[in-house]
Amino acid sequence: MLPLDKCVFCQGILLEQKVTEIIKGGNNTATLKVNALVCQNCGERYYQVDIIRKFESIKVKLETQETEDLTPIGQSFEVA
Repeated sequence: MLPLDKCVFCQGILLEQKVTEIIKGGNNTATLKVNALVCQNCGERYYQVDIIRKFESIKVKLETQETEDLTPIGQSFEVA
């Protein structure tokens, strides 16, 4: 995956895991399941560059309301 074997913050052990990332853009939110290296001590996540670019692309789509290729799964509500 990445050329890291220890967390840069706490020196904890990194293991590859499937994680859910929440991406926000404008008033919209999307979730995406991806592989990441996760520190077993502090929980810090490390992503490959192509995954980060995907996050950025999805954020732009959410901000510009270009969500035709995203699958709606429900609605979100804010409680004041």
